[in-house]
Amino acid sequence: MTAIDDPGFSALTRQISRRSGLALEAYKDKCIRRRIAVRMRACGVHTYSDYQALLDQTPLEYERLRDALTINVTRFYRNAETWNLLRRELIPALAASGDRNLHIWSAGCSSGEEPYTLGMLFAEHFDRAGCPGGLDRVTIDATDIDRGSLERARGATYRLDALAEMPGELAEAYFEPAGQERRVTERVRRRVLVRSHDLNVEPPPRREYRLILCRNVVIYFDRPMQERLFSAFADALVPGGHLVLGKVETLFGPVRERLLLVDPRERVYRRPE
Repeated sequence: MTAIDDPGFSALTRQISRRSGLALEAYKDKCIRRRIAVRMRACGVHTYSDYQALLDQTPLEYERLRDALTINVTRFYRNAETWNLLRRELIPALAASGDRNLHIWSAGCSSGEEPYTLGMLFAEHFDRAGCPGGLDRVTIDATDIDRGSLERARGATYRLDALAEMPGELAEAYFEPAGQERRVTERVRRRVLVRSHDLNVEPPPRREYRLILCRNVVIYFDRPMQERLFSAFADALVPGGHLVLGKVETLFGPVRERLLLVDPRERVYRRPE
């Protein structure tokens, strides 16, 4: 692709933000350029001005571009060390808290693997404790902005290779056959509320979370947006609640005075009580 001048890129991003509702100014420049380039190649255009013209002529391309800009890559039990920590320490502690309602948020849930894994780990804990009804205390808000990902999350049906890294006992207990694929069992599915949510512009769905997972999402945003998100997460946590980030993500800015780092390796933070 030929080099393009920055004014052309700026004009294009302003048009996309205005027409699609995406706050592109919050995303890292390299990320936007890379993903716009994918759509330009797919459409056979080579300049930003040509792509602007194509968007004007083909409104459906806005939806395709929006999906390209918000796509996430995930799988069940991704980064096993983090899940093992949740399974071993955080989830048992939450279950033992005595709270009548345990609200969890999977922010940037993609196609649902993360929130459903959380639901399975809670189900496993309560089943092992001999109180399977305890799962009814758990509500997991699973949010994302990508339409295709949300549709897959609502379907809760996955190919066998998506389960390759999940511990066998979890895969056996909390999936059921669905043709050549596997579907999350109904008692876990009903604990997960899948909804559209734009982290750029919308406030957290609740203000009473005991646990928030936002892994490998904030890396796509610029620093001011990251600081706003971190502050929003801190506000949404109850005292004693935990925030889990991705392994390459680090909390910074004023919010560092509000959240304590409790596990540097797995990027786990806690709001003091």
